[in-house]
Amino acid sequence: MKWVLHVDLDQFIAAVEIARHPELRGKPVVVGGNGDPAERAVVATASYEAREFGIRSGMPLRIAAKRCPDAVFLPSDPDAYLEVSARVMAVVREFPVVVEVLGWDEAFVGAEADDPEALAAAIKAAIARETGLSCAVGIGDNKLRAKLATGFGKPGGIYRLTRENWWDVMAARPTDALWGIGGKTAKKLAELGVHTVLDLAGADPAELAARFGPKTGPWLRLLGGGISDAEVSATPWVARSRSRETTFQRDLTDPAEMAAEVAALAKRVARDVLDEGRPAARIAVKVRFVPFLTHTHSVTLPEPTSDAAEIDRAAQEVLGMFELTRPVRLLGVRAEFPREESASGSGDP
Repeated sequence: MKWVLHVDLDQFIAAVEIARHPELRGKPVVVGGNGDPAERAVVATASYEAREFGIRSGMPLRIAAKRCPDAVFLPSDPDAYLEVSARVMAVVREFPVVVEVLGWDEAFVGAEADDPEALAAAIKAAIARETGLSCAVGIGDNKLRAKLATGFGKPGGIYRLTRENWWDVMAARPTDALWGIGGKTAKKLAELGVHTVLDLAGADPAELAARFGPKTGPWLRLLGGGISDAEVSATPWVARSRSRETTFQRDLTDPAEMAAEVAALAKRVARDVLDEGRPAARIAVKVRFVPFLTHTHSVTLPEPTSDAAEIDRAAQEVLGMFELTRPVRLLGVRAEFPREESASGSGDP
């Protein structure tokens, strides 16, 4: 029988750092920025010990330090994580399976197996043996169920979620328990009287289409029934965008200085676009105002381009859409590639 497995490395970034610094095992470890909680930066990941203090990814480091003054703060080292991730994926590819990489720390695995739990256990053991890292493995009859199953298996376990036990496990859970539904969408669903997964599966398709659109509405209903793609592809992941951003240690208040920073970011993004070998179709600018209010605007380019001057021009145009009357703590520029050339995926509508 064909199965979809979802392999998800436990506390990946923290685990890599702990492997490099064994003396930190068992201690609350927080990774992010330059590793200095006095600087403006956010948590990239936290060890399970740190999470017990309520520390989560995306949280400002200074808040993490307040919640756990004894935590060990380390700088982020993307090159190291990329190298370890490549080793993990190489281990999984040694099995007679198809591997679809989703990111540094997770992948879908397509396999034919009479005993998927035995295969999952063998993959877990091989990863632990070759890299020292722990992972959870979700087993499903499609990608959605495999992905959700991993959450029930964490940390370090194996869990199966298929059409046979879907309703027993998921029916009473809130809609944002589903992969692809975030808080904003869950709130909109609640306004329609749709609160649980079972509610969503039985929701009126026309009402969903009217609220979320003719494509997204029906797709949400399918999620409620646990229905999704089951095809695992080994085609390399293709970035949908390239972005650069800077968090300033000193708030910016001068619009001219903001424009100069956006120009510098646009220049870096233009180099990334050139290296990618695909032209940008849309340019977005992110502005985070004090204290932590983030807004994003974007424009579609007249035609896709890799020209640095055109990318800068568009970024400056987008910056002009903001009312820069409040101090700014972060600026970002993102170049999005034409949608037809990007990898497909689902996110929070």
